[in-house]
Amino acid sequence: METMNEADVARAAALDRVRELAREFLAGLPERSVGARQGFDAMVAALGAPLADKGIEPEEAVSALARAVEPGLVASAGPRYFGFVIGGSLPAAVAADWLTSAWDQNSGLTATSPAAAAASSVVAGWVKELLGLPKDGAVGFVSGCQMANFSGLAAGRHAVLARAGWDVEKKGLQGAPEVHVAIGEEAHATIVSALRMLGLGEGRAHRVAVDGQGRMRPDALEKTLAPLSGPILVAAQAGNVSTGAFDAIDEIAPIVHAKNGWLHVDGAFGLWAAAAPKRRHLTRGLALADSWATDGHKWLNVPYDSGLVIVREPENLKAALTKSGAYLIRTETARDNHDYTPESSQRARAFVLWATLRSLGREGVGALVERCCSLATRFAERLRAGGVVVLNDVVINQVLVRFEPPAGVEAAAFTKAVVARVQQGGVTWASGTSWHGQECLRISVSNWSTTEADIDRSAEAILAAFRSEAAGR
Repeated sequence: METMNEADVARAAALDRVRELAREFLAGLPERSVGARQGFDAMVAALGAPLADKGIEPEEAVSALARAVEPGLVASAGPRYFGFVIGGSLPAAVAADWLTSAWDQNSGLTATSPAAAAASSVVAGWVKELLGLPKDGAVGFVSGCQMANFSGLAAGRHAVLARAGWDVEKKGLQGAPEVHVAIGEEAHATIVSALRMLGLGEGRAHRVAVDGQGRMRPDALEKTLAPLSGPILVAAQAGNVSTGAFDAIDEIAPIVHAKNGWLHVDGAFGLWAAAAPKRRHLTRGLALADSWATDGHKWLNVPYDSGLVIVREPENLKAALTKSGAYLIRTETARDNHDYTPESSQRARAFVLWATLRSLGREGVGALVERCCSLATRFAERLRAGGVVVLNDVVINQVLVRFEPPAGVEAAAFTKAVVARVQQGGVTWASGTSWHGQECLRISVSNWSTTEADIDRSAEAILAAFRSEAAGR
C-alpha cells in the first residue's frame, strides 16, 4: 500500500483546514455583522508584515490568512446584504468552484481541456434556451459583465465597420469610417468603460434621453439616429441599476436595424428575468438584438469570475476576439473558448455554471428570480409603511428610496446620514447613490438565501436608523 509523501500530506492538511474554515464562515453568515468590522488600513496592518525568507506549511498559511482578514470581510454572501446587485453563491456553485480550482484546467483550448470545452458548449445551449436567445448564437464565458459588454460591442464594432468595407481588426480605427454610438443617459458605467477600451470614446457617444424610471425613450433614440449615416452601435439596457427598469427593446430594435445598426443589450442582472414566466414580459423583444451581456455572479448566484456574452452571428464575435498562433492546437469539430473571449488562458468557468444550472433546473432559475422580485416588493412595502419615500416602480429586484428630513434639515445630508447609520449598524447593508439629483439608498435583492424574515428585519433596521437620525439621537 502506497504511503503519502510530505507534499501529499501538506496538501491534504491545507484542504481539510480550508473545509473547516469555509464551513465555519458560511454557518455564521446569517448572524454575522453584514458590513466589515475593520477597514483598509487595519487590513494592511494585519496582512503587511515583511515577507519572510523562509516559508511556512500550507495549512499554517491558510489559517494565518483567515485570521488576518476575518474582521475585514463583508458578509456579501449572506441573506441581508443588498448592495451593488451582489448575489450569494448557491451550494452547488461553491462546491463546483472548489473543484474547478482543484482541477486547474485552462479552458482556452479544447486541447488543454476537452472537459471544459464540452461543459462550455452544453452550458451555452442551456443559457440561450433559458433566456430565449437565438440557438445558433455564440456564447463567450468571461470574467464579468464589464468584459461581456466589451466583447459584445467589439463584435458590433467589427460588424458595422465590415458593412462599410473596413477591416478594423487589421487596419485599426485610424482612417476608419466614423462609428456613431448611442447610449441611454443612464447607461451603466461598464458600457462607458467598454467604449473607452474599444477606442470609440466616451465623449463621442450620443446620450439618449430617458423617462422617469431611466428607460431609454424610443422616440428620442429615433430622433438621435435620424441624421446619422454609416456605422451605428446602440447599447440598450435590461435592468436599470438604480430602478430595475427595462428599455423597450421591442420598440428600439426596429429603429436601430432600420439604420443598419447593431443593437447590444446590457443585461447584467435583468437578462435573467427572461427565465421567470411572471417577469418575462419585461424583456419583450430581447431576441431582436444582436448581442447581449449578463453576469452569472449576480442573479444566478455563482461565485465571482462568471460573465456571459452572447452574439447572434458567431462569426462577428470570433472575428473580433479570436487568436491565432502556430503553437495553438486547433480541434476542428470542437469548441475553443478563446475564440469567443478577450482572454487566451482562462479559468474553466462553465463547470460552476453547469453544476448550478443542473442543481436548479429551469423551474429553479425562474423561482430564484421570482422570489427575489417578490421580496423586493415586500421590502418596498415595509419601508413605505414606515414613512420612507420609494422612488421607483418596483418591477424587479431593485428598490430605490430616500428619507424625508425634519424641517430645517438639508435633504441630501440627511439621507447620507441615514445610509451611514444603516451601514454601520451591522444588521443589513445597502448602498447610497445619487439619482435624478437626489441622494438615495439603493437596495438590490439578489441572494438565494434571503427570506421574508430577513427582509422584515432589514426593513426595521433601516426604519430604526431613519427614526434615530430624525430624532437627532
